[in-house]
Amino acid sequence: MTSQSPGPAASASPAPSAVSAASAGAPAAGAVPAEVPAAGVRAGRLGGVALVVSGSLSTQFGAAVAALLFPRAGALGVVTLRLALSAVVLMLVFRPRLRGHTRGDWAVLCGFGFALGAMNTVFYQAIERIPLGPAVTLEVLGPLALSVLTNRRAASLLWAALALGGVVLLSGGGFGGLDPVGVACALGAGSMWAAYIVLSARAGARFPRADGLAIAMSVAAVISVPIGVASAGSKLVEPVTLGLGLAVAVLSSGLPYALDQFALRRLPAATFALMMSLAPALAALAGFLVLDQGLTVVQCAAIGMVIAASIGAVRTPPRPAARRGSP
Repeated sequence: MTSQSPGPAASASPAPSAVSAASAGAPAAGAVPAEVPAAGVRAGRLGGVALVVSGSLSTQFGAAVAALLFPRAGALGVVTLRLALSAVVLMLVFRPRLRGHTRGDWAVLCGFGFALGAMNTVFYQAIERIPLGPAVTLEVLGPLALSVLTNRRAASLLWAALALGGVVLLSGGGFGGLDPVGVACALGAGSMWAAYIVLSARAGARFPRADGLAIAMSVAAVISVPIGVASAGSKLVEPVTLGLGLAVAVLSSGLPYALDQFALRRLPAATFALMMSLAPALAALAGFLVLDQGLTVVQCAAIGMVIAASIGAVRTPPRPAARRGSP
């Protein structure tokens, strides 16, 4: 993975908030100034889509590798390896500056790090108790709710409903008889996923490249390591476990989270959140290619619904930002 610097628009953008504007007249995350040509806007949005899809694919194939680690280190051990090794890789690649940041910067980073750690921990607790498909389906409700709350256009509500229908259809209605603790963990992971999207956008606006992500990942690792060591102990340092853990760290955390940072500089947070509904579809694709899990006609139709909703969300323009001094 190579570092890349944000474009001029990214480095000059103010701290975005997916829920409220950071200051009067400031553009929200993903907003584009009026003077930017339409072709440039479309190119930027398409670039953001490519980043989202690439990151989601990396995450799902990383999850397939993580499945090999569960018998060796357990759920909490896998989370610790994923976060700790991701932090090491990101710190080495981006080498972020640790001094000269404001209290607001550190507040965003600490919240971002907590969201990263909690999202991963409770999700792995969920898939230890319930099947992966229903777990991902329940988790994606968090980003879908965020997309509805942050973009109230009628078309956006339609795309969110279509995506939700596809996600539920993809699950095959397999929610009956699930462990209630696993369901609660999956829903908790979804709420942390929504918080991750908001805080990732803010960190991306305050810090160049993926520097904010590298520091936040280190915060998440500090929170996770004591839990993982208590759970898995010396199993964490076995050579095979470390090798698989590094692969999971790069595929499931380091690479996709860095791509998310760059995508949120090109897409509105609401559009990005809705595109997270691709996760169950990509998980099914990864299962088909890696684990030889077949896809039914209904599942293929459900994937088509999610993809159509994501395309519609990308083509729906965001609500124009209010201009200072406008009536």
